[in-house]
Amino acid sequence: MSRQLAAPAAKLSARMKQTLITDKSLDQEKVEEKCNRVLKLGLDVHYRQVTVAMQEEAGAIKAVGRMGHDAFWNWVERKRKAGWDIYSCYEAGASGYWLHRDLEQLGIKNLVVAPKAMGQDKGQKTDRRDSVELVDQLDRYLRGNRKALSAVAIPTIEQEEKRALIRYHRQIMADRTRYEARGKGLLCAQGIEVQGRWWQPQQWKELKIHGRLQAWMQTQLQGWRRKLLSAEQEQQKLRKQIEALAPAMLPKGVGAYSAVALEYELKGLARFKTARALSGYTGLCPGIHSSDGRGKEGSINRCGNAAVRWNLVEMVWRLLKWQPDYQVVRQLGAGLVRSKRARKRLVVKAARQLAIDLWRLETGRVTAQELGLVMQPSLKAK
Repeated sequence: MSRQLAAPAAKLSARMKQTLITDKSLDQEKVEEKCNRVLKLGLDVHYRQVTVAMQEEAGAIKAVGRMGHDAFWNWVERKRKAGWDIYSCYEAGASGYWLHRDLEQLGIKNLVVAPKAMGQDKGQKTDRRDSVELVDQLDRYLRGNRKALSAVAIPTIEQEEKRALIRYHRQIMADRTRYEARGKGLLCAQGIEVQGRWWQPQQWKELKIHGRLQAWMQTQLQGWRRKLLSAEQEQQKLRKQIEALAPAMLPKGVGAYSAVALEYELKGLARFKTARALSGYTGLCPGIHSSDGRGKEGSINRCGNAAVRWNLVEMVWRLLKWQPDYQVVRQLGAGLVRSKRARKRLVVKAARQLAIDLWRLETGRVTAQELGLVMQPSLKAK
């Protein structure tokens, strides 16, 4: 009898072991399933707060609410420890990239996306609506619709530092122009005509003996002049720092400052995989209106960075003087087009092609000789 019970008991023990193994496997699957759950976040970021919306898996989109940065980090950390695989996005702008880098350090997959108007169809715009729409767009993006969001390139810390230096210099230049205009406006109001920079030593010496200049005017002009001289000294120092970052050799007519500004405003020429991607980023491509095989080109789309467009157009005019045989500017220099509008179109076309040629030169796809460009040492090499 004991032998007869022993066999079923042994079988029962084996089944129990198998059951325990199966239960453990199920628990493991639940843990894995828990770890693979996807949480999507839309972040409307401001200086003191973050407005958050979320979507758990393929569920309904929920508005979490507005919270300070410390409260936001605590909330995200709790979600991460709960086993969520977190994806997030926020719009590029004044908030910069520090939040992106901090999110990446936590293991959160984040996108910084190009800003666009939201809620315009209903004439309503709030931070809550923006965060909800960001989640919806992120969900479509992760499911394969790559046009739902336009992710921007994240600069390295070094690139961001150099770009900030260039923009700081331009801000100083803008201040200098503003101070100069204020002084000139004061002179204009009193019928005093000046030529050139009134604050330079020779012009200032002549201005002080002008018959219409009164003591109270001179006091104000001296204040503006002090600001102007300080800004001029600062911008010259910054310009030397920026020009020192230029490569050793540059095409003649492409200044060291312009080359550095273009490189860092583009976050690196070499990052573009194709010429089409680069030309699209410049915003110098014409808009296209086409249907049923017919259509026309419109104005340039002005996408990307306005400073890049300004820089490229300025380069074209300089190359027209210093490299008239360069194929890109040859048609412009021939003077075949008379109207102002047509010349502007040629300049835009030349600027777009110049960006592509500089990219090809930077990435080693062609040589300067093949492009018909004359190279010269930059200020750094001198």
